[in-house]
Amino acid sequence: MSARRQNQPLASGSRTPDFRLPALEGGEASLADLAAGGPVVLVFFKISCPVCQFTLPILSRIHTPGTLPIYGISQNDAESTRDFLRQFGVAIPVLLDDEDDGFLASNGFGISTVPTLFLVERDGAVARTIEGWSRKDIQWLAGRAGVDPFRAGENVPEWKAG
Repeated sequence: MSARRQNQPLASGSRTPDFRLPALEGGEASLADLAAGGPVVLVFFKISCPVCQFTLPILSRIHTPGTLPIYGISQNDAESTRDFLRQFGVAIPVLLDDEDDGFLASNGFGISTVPTLFLVERDGAVARTIEGWSRKDIQWLAGRAGVDPFRAGENVPEWKAG
């Protein structure tokens, strides 16, 4: 018998569920708030995920408020998430998708592996879904933001599963 994934992430063209989550640095935000100014990238992650530890610092280089903002959605508590951000040099705004609340956003987006990224348009439609690490997809996102995400001499694999 083969194993089956229980969740499938929202595909391109899907409508996103709105959510309201606490922000790591205080307050809260909804997806409608985040996307009001234009497209945004949501990256769902866990601090213990090695691919997340690799991916989020590179996404931090792409994060461009006003052009292509990137928001992390942490599946961990606030203190552990802050430690992760400091340890890996990640400088993006982060929302907390709490296990005690049943991972409402993660489940609404069909998350079964991390990292999973969604490019969400202003109207709430998914423009692109990326599971795990894909150099080609990250380069595409960086092109939308007008930045080069990779540093000279940096060893960047083509693909890593989430």
